[in-house]
Amino acid sequence: MEFKPYIPPEKSLPEYTVKAFVLGVLLSIVMGAANAYLGMYAGMTVSASIPAAVISMAILLAFKDRNILENNMVQTAASAGESLAAGVIFTFPALVVLEYYTTFPYYIVTIIAALGGSLGALFTVVLRRAFIVEEKLPYPEGTACAEVLIAGDKGGSHAKPIFYGGIFGGIYKLLGQTGLWSGTVETAKMIGSRVYYFGSDLSAALVAVGYIVGLNIAFLVFLGGAIAWFIAIPLYAGQMGSTDMSALDLAWTIWSTKIRYMGVGAMVVGGLWSLIKLRGPITRGIKAGLEAAKRRQAGEAVLRTEEDLPLNYVLILIAAFAIPLFLLYYHIIGSIGIAAVMAVILLIVGFLGSAIAGYLAGVVGSSNNPVSGITIMSLLFTALVLKALGLSGTEGMVATILVAAVICTAAAIAGDTMQDLATGYLVGATPKRQQVFEIIGTFAAALVMAPVLNLLIEAYGIAGTPTAKENALAAPQAFLMAKVTEGVFTGNLEWKMVYIGAGIAIALIIVDEILAMKKAKFRTPVMPVAVGIYLPLSLGVPIFIGGLIRHFASKAKGNGGEDMTDAGVLGAAGLIAGEALMGIIFAALIVANVAPSVGFTSNVLGVLLLAGIVIWLYMMGKKK
Repeated sequence: MEFKPYIPPEKSLPEYTVKAFVLGVLLSIVMGAANAYLGMYAGMTVSASIPAAVISMAILLAFKDRNILENNMVQTAASAGESLAAGVIFTFPALVVLEYYTTFPYYIVTIIAALGGSLGALFTVVLRRAFIVEEKLPYPEGTACAEVLIAGDKGGSHAKPIFYGGIFGGIYKLLGQTGLWSGTVETAKMIGSRVYYFGSDLSAALVAVGYIVGLNIAFLVFLGGAIAWFIAIPLYAGQMGSTDMSALDLAWTIWSTKIRYMGVGAMVVGGLWSLIKLRGPITRGIKAGLEAAKRRQAGEAVLRTEEDLPLNYVLILIAAFAIPLFLLYYHIIGSIGIAAVMAVILLIVGFLGSAIAGYLAGVVGSSNNPVSGITIMSLLFTALVLKALGLSGTEGMVATILVAAVICTAAAIAGDTMQDLATGYLVGATPKRQQVFEIIGTFAAALVMAPVLNLLIEAYGIAGTPTAKENALAAPQAFLMAKVTEGVFTGNLEWKMVYIGAGIAIALIIVDEILAMKKAKFRTPVMPVAVGIYLPLSLGVPIFIGGLIRHFASKAKGNGGEDMTDAGVLGAAGLIAGEALMGIIFAALIVANVAPSVGFTSNVLGVLLLAGIVIWLYMMGKKK
């Protein structure tokens, strides 16, 4: 059946408005700043698309001439700030860890953030048709955001599941954040010389993500976690001998310092294979873009909902953004040849990383997109090339981080852009207008990234560095980037684990091809498993539970398949929206140093309340 968006292509509504521009820019700056702190403090960021959509809906209610596409533009620009913050905080603080900077020059952070992020948005122009139209990836958060916008536009009974889901998700997040229970229920035990771990995040949003992506993908994410935590970690622990660490600390230490690199290896192979498999759709997307440009020049009509930025404009902008980055590298490194190589690497690896990020956002959502894993992949390649060219020591490590910063911001924005374009595809937005607004939101957020970073470093410092003060920020991803870069230049990187992960990916590719030949419904794409290895097991468990809920709800409904029901999708979207909104609010309270805390933890209460949410989502899913 031919797909029809909520707003048909024949109908044109105002999308570029003063209200949308002002709201989008302001929310991009606010959410970018909040997420920069949250990521430095806790090692995680929250997706801003749904919160921005809800906030803009509430504000736009004051205007008579509002519409759903205008609202969509606000969330498009606003979510860019959140994503850009992730790209910045995962890389730049590594230069503090390496003791190269104590505070950051404004121009370096701003240029890299603005231009690197914008390159990510431009790289997705040729990927939109491939991933969203051709592959029809689920884009769980993009789908949820579309449902939020559509439910808000329809009003009445259509909004009830998302309204209740938002309340349940928000209250659950609030109670957890105040300390009524810990964010993760986990345990580990030594059996002989081996350590066995099991844990689960208490997150309604992750359950909802699993519901939206379905059982196949949710199981594969869990499978990746099982490979890492049930097989690899016990085997590695058995070879270590005695240790003074607790079983829980030992399991986490082995995963973070050793096993996690298996996920990086699997991601590299999986990303390359994904691009090889999608070369047809990507090529068709490029051809379609060129043909659309020719039709426009010839005066022929192109459907509004299929209008991407013209590829000739895209290529001009890519060059316009790459040249200042080359000049910046030359200014810092002092070698035209090395700066040129760095610029070429960021374009080639940046496109690869953006494609992988765009694909993974379609599988596990933007919040769970392992951008740090993609960045480590680019770090490895960049460091090896620069080392081969003769760079060494601090100079080589700084050059590597500065290239990785561009690739990381590009990948972060690419994942966000594809999620936003998926939302636009469902509601009937004009892609080229969203692509422009994504760049506007990126530039707006980039203007405040350096001041926010410097403020955080001056106020708290980074733990384990000379800048550290009381309540120093952990900046876990930045530490990982610094250690990987050091590992390459000192020769101490965990290459064995990278190779094992690559071997697992190759095995999964072979199995998936066999299943494809047999036309099996169940498939084994590499990337969800790679994500499961790279991320903590505790994230994969609630996603798997969500996939099971969707499966059994579909069975109970009587259709015997994996089709999502309207009420189920809206309920899941509400849970994601509620938790994301509360995450943003709590981030603001943390920044203001007024976050409430009850100082009492009862994980039993958290588990029981989450079980109630699971039952409610199942009841929504099986409604006929």
